[in-house]
Amino acid sequence: MQEAKNTARAIVHIGYDGKVYKQFKGHNAQGRFENEVRVLKLLEERGCNYVPRLLDSEPATLKIVTSNCGSIVTHISTTRVKELFDELEHTYGVRHDDPFPRNITYRATDGRFCLIDFELATILDEPPKTAA
Repeated sequence: MQEAKNTARAIVHIGYDGKVYKQFKGHNAQGRFENEVRVLKLLEERGCNYVPRLLDSEPATLKIVTSNCGSIVTHISTTRVKELFDELEHTYGVRHDDPFPRNITYRATDGRFCLIDFELATILDEPPKTAA
């Protein structure tokens, strides 16, 4: 596995199988793990096709496995960055809360910019809870 990121908040590896393996650490790791899992599940339910798919999660170890959304973007205009994060918010009801180029990848298979790292994201229109 190739280490893609090792910060105070997470360690990320890209597996030889192409999947992304992320382990949360540091301040509020449990809360950030739970939030990213919740947001990725919601975005999949809502049909957002330019974010990673959650393939597995391990609450005991604070690890998630997701699909790979391409390679890191090194050059992108400020206007395009704003458009991408605005689309997420207005179409899918999720504000990223870390809307910077470091959280944008490029998927060459379909020529699409994708968004990653949803641990700080906010769901703006929470689905109603069903009665037990």
